[in-house]
Amino acid sequence: MLFFPIQFLLFTHSLWKEWEKTRQGRRVSEFLLDSVSRYQWTAMAPRSRQRRHKKPPSSVTPMVVTPPTVVTSVPLTLSKPDPSIDALGFFSLDNNVPGLSQLILQKLNMKSYEEYKLVLDGGASVSGFGFGCLQEMFQKMEDTFRFCAHCRALPSGLSDSKVLRQCKRCRNVYYCGPECQRSDWPEHRKVCQELRLVAVDRLMEWLLVTGAFVLPSGPWPCLAEVVQGWDTWFSLRCLQLDATLDAVLGSHAMTTLWANVGRPKPDPDVLQGSLKRLLTDALSRPLTLGLGLRALGIDVRKIGGNTVHVVGASHVETFLTRPGDYDELGYMFPGHLGLRVIMVGIDVSAGFTKSTSTFPLEPGTVQLSGHRGLYHDFWEEQVETGQITHPDLVVAFHPGFHASPDLMEAWLPTLLLLRDYEIPTLITVYSHQELAASLQILVDLDTHITAYGANPFASLKPEQVYSNPNKQPVYCSAYYIMFLGSSCQLDKKQLEEKVDGED
Repeated sequence: MLFFPIQFLLFTHSLWKEWEKTRQGRRVSEFLLDSVSRYQWTAMAPRSRQRRHKKPPSSVTPMVVTPPTVVTSVPLTLSKPDPSIDALGFFSLDNNVPGLSQLILQKLNMKSYEEYKLVLDGGASVSGFGFGCLQEMFQKMEDTFRFCAHCRALPSGLSDSKVLRQCKRCRNVYYCGPECQRSDWPEHRKVCQELRLVAVDRLMEWLLVTGAFVLPSGPWPCLAEVVQGWDTWFSLRCLQLDATLDAVLGSHAMTTLWANVGRPKPDPDVLQGSLKRLLTDALSRPLTLGLGLRALGIDVRKIGGNTVHVVGASHVETFLTRPGDYDELGYMFPGHLGLRVIMVGIDVSAGFTKSTSTFPLEPGTVQLSGHRGLYHDFWEEQVETGQITHPDLVVAFHPGFHASPDLMEAWLPTLLLLRDYEIPTLITVYSHQELAASLQILVDLDTHITAYGANPFASLKPEQVYSNPNKQPVYCSAYYIMFLGSSCQLDKKQLEEKVDGED
């Protein structure tokens, strides 16, 4: 029997965190798998406006954070199309650790990035990339983290007298000798405890992938308005969750996992904490969609149901996603008349590209589907022609358009489309720094920002920068920004109201 290294494919999460974090002051939203390909923009938005430099809003509601420092926005110069951000993210690993991308491919039993991408897209059989046993799979997965966190040396670059050894505290990073470890400690000590959690979560995620850890489900036993964040969510799910976690902790899958990973099994409270973090990571996206529907005042009792578009969707949102993974979104709105979630992006997994329809949904159901392509093309070909209903909400998880002119170029048609068609929009980012940069760009584009702040449903699972592990870990969807239409349109309406009032 061959074991396919799904864990490795999930490293894509880390790879995309990687490209952004290796750029000073620019985080290309790590899990930026929504790699919208480089595209020569041709003014597809219904109305284009002259950009004016404005300051970001100083205060908006709800859940407002301290206004960020104004950051110079990325120039909107359009350039020649580039390679996929997927590829850029993968090979950017070599910027910090030369040769790391090839080491990963070697451990995956793959010859090239193209093979990796083909398997991830579902375009090639996985049979040639498997391992003989779980122990081999976990060992090779761990091997991809074996490089000196200080001097960045890979095993192949070490002299015969040196051996890579783990930090005994976090069991996450490696050093080629005491000198490197001592020199690195001032930086590593800041993240050592958090990286200890990352090391456990990385292994425990296998339980989610194999289906051994099933997310709790069922209607909420209290009013949905009471649930304002993870504290109240855990409180309402406590009895069901305790039973679920106890079952997983005592399961055969848990025993199998720790018998094959080559390290001691942590205490039950450590394992339970990891399962809870993984649970928040899995549910962060559906509950963040619910946050947008709720905060933007969208009527979920609309006849025929509501439609949400997830733009820039990729493997992160669609690879291994099961039909019931968004049920929690439905439980957030008891009595809803159907919620249709359409994932749109050029890297939507092939197995997820299910057909969409305009037929009314059954009340109380959540329907997931996908479309492979650029959002502004999808809009023209399917929304404008009436094949797909207009969205009630559009969400972009970690678009990363602040990170480079190329990404800004790719996202510009979509941002202008959402602005000019006045579609309620929510985007998420990883850090306060990203929040500041993204706000500045949206203000420069004259979008009317209605709210921004810390996301109460951010993932609680820390994510490390793959090739630079002493960077501060980040959390998926840590902050959000909501906008609706244009600030120019708002000024025009205010002027019209003033004129009408003077008549």
